[in-house]
Amino acid sequence: MERLRQDDPPQIGPFTTLARLDPEAAERSVPERRYLARSADGERTVLVGVPRVGADPSRWAVEAEGARRLRLPRFLDVAEVGGTAGFPWYAAPYTPVLPLPAVLAAHGGPLPEDVVRGLGAALAEGLTAAHAQGVAHAGLSPAAVLVTPGGPVLSCFGAVRAAAPDGVHRAGLPGLDPGCLAPEQASGGAPGPLGDVFALGSVLAYASTGHTVPEQSELPPGLRGLVGACLARDPADRPRSAGELLRGLAAPSRVPDPRLPPSPGPATALDGAAHPVVLPGRVVAAFAAQSAWLLAAELPAVQQPFTSPASPASPQKAY
Repeated sequence: MERLRQDDPPQIGPFTTLARLDPEAAERSVPERRYLARSADGERTVLVGVPRVGADPSRWAVEAEGARRLRLPRFLDVAEVGGTAGFPWYAAPYTPVLPLPAVLAAHGGPLPEDVVRGLGAALAEGLTAAHAQGVAHAGLSPAAVLVTPGGPVLSCFGAVRAAAPDGVHRAGLPGLDPGCLAPEQASGGAPGPLGDVFALGSVLAYASTGHTVPEQSELPPGLRGLVGACLARDPADRPRSAGELLRGLAAPSRVPDPRLPPSPGPATALDGAAHPVVLPGRVVAAFAAQSAWLLAAELPAVQQPFTSPASPASPQKAY
């Protein structure tokens, strides 16, 4: 979370922007601009997304509406889409949230293997549900993974489709991490489930090493084979589905603790196989700091430093 800049919109639809979600250093690899904002009556705090400068707003709006219609586990709950043809936006209910790069920054480096496995399994679960409905995320990258106290969610739905102004998917698209674009997509192919598997492998590599294109030796031994398979150039050499990847991430068998009661309800792919994600203490502290700031931002005296007052030379616009 960072202070607003002079070129940030002070108003997006009915919401007053309070802060940027993404740090400036990560701006080049984020396919949209994201803000924490609040309604005028103070009742709603939201995460708001708008297109990158220079992006095609009509294509972006189509993908935002697609995200709103989705009701899938581990996908960002887009509650509202609005705006104009030239400046569309979406809003999602706020919960303490950090993009994956900010999680690594808060932790002080790459995450432990058990945390990476837990995050990856949750994301693979969401992709499995999406692919079962014939939907490819087509935008998975470290910036698209938003980590909350309840686990990760997928944002930036359709970023690959929205970033291609001519409809051709290729390397070098603005706002996309090139390490997350499957080779068949970088050469012009359409996004698909195995492209999502490649991208999730890149995200796991990033969480484990701090970058999306690691050397094999940099990866933790327990993840080396699985992540390496996801990153295979030939789609036929990757895990055959997100569900297969989910089973691989949950593979280290753990004997259920006999002191605990059995889990209620039907079993899932993660029951008895993977612990819930336990986030490092510094990440939890970053959630607390973000929440505390937002509570204080309700006071005008605290909110004012995070807005950029208009000057005669450069008036601000309300969108």
